[in-house]
Amino acid sequence: MTKRPGALWAAPAIAYFAVFAVAPMALVACLSLTTWNGLGVPQWAGTANWARLGDDAALPGSLRLSAILTVAAWCVQTPLSLLLGVWAAGPGRGRAALSAVFFVPLLMSNAAVALLWQSLLDPAFGLADLVGPLLAARDGNILGEPSRALAAVVLVVSWQFVPFHVLLYQAATRQIPAMLYDAAAIDGAGRVRRFVSITLPQLRNTIVSSTVLILVGSFTYFETILLMTGGGPGTATRVLPLHMYLTGFSAFEMGYASTLAVLLVAVGTTLSIVIVRATGFARMRSTREGL
Repeated sequence: MTKRPGALWAAPAIAYFAVFAVAPMALVACLSLTTWNGLGVPQWAGTANWARLGDDAALPGSLRLSAILTVAAWCVQTPLSLLLGVWAAGPGRGRAALSAVFFVPLLMSNAAVALLWQSLLDPAFGLADLVGPLLAARDGNILGEPSRALAAVVLVVSWQFVPFHVLLYQAATRQIPAMLYDAAAIDGAGRVRRFVSITLPQLRNTIVSSTVLILVGSFTYFETILLMTGGGPGTATRVLPLHMYLTGFSAFEMGYASTLAVLLVAVGTTLSIVIVRATGFARMRSTREGL
């Protein structure tokens, strides 16, 4: 077979990324330097939109809520995904059947998930009587209380995306050589010891990959929040992506919304780079080296 240069093999992916990622980001960056209501011709505004960031009273709160959502989503999703993924990787028809059930939320659209849980958390019926006391919500009005609405969003987002990360951990766990567990069992290591000393180190790269996906995904997530709460009650769930959306498509300030979009991309990219650098994941060393 004729050998082809690596760049040629990568050309379709590069072209796809350029057309659907680089070009839109460049366009948004240009729009951030204009004033535009979505109609007509954008008017050049220079750095006025960027200067406005310091005067936006809603921006600090949106950033804070995005940070809370991101950290809370990671704290909920990572332990659940890791434990369920390791458990699902074991033998047995029962585990395979339950794994199929776990993946059902992943097959649903964001709109369906949001409307489903909005109905289930309605104070008049659904799960209000059951979930309300768990979140200490008065009269079961979870989405109507500022202190409970964001917690409900975290639970719903986690319910939707835990299956994806379970699938990652399940696949990675099945790649761990059985000889490691056999040797540990001969040495008298118990189940917890084998999990801590073998499973977790072997899943290190998967944990980092999952963490990047959870943090960046949670920081840029807004569809479910838009449909469940609309950013309310008040501004209790108005995270940065939702603030950007409402600024552009409700207030029709596309120029400033583009500035928020660039800020969102910059923060998300920085977050992923910091995680990759801090964990040493960029070196991509194999966990099966020497086997």
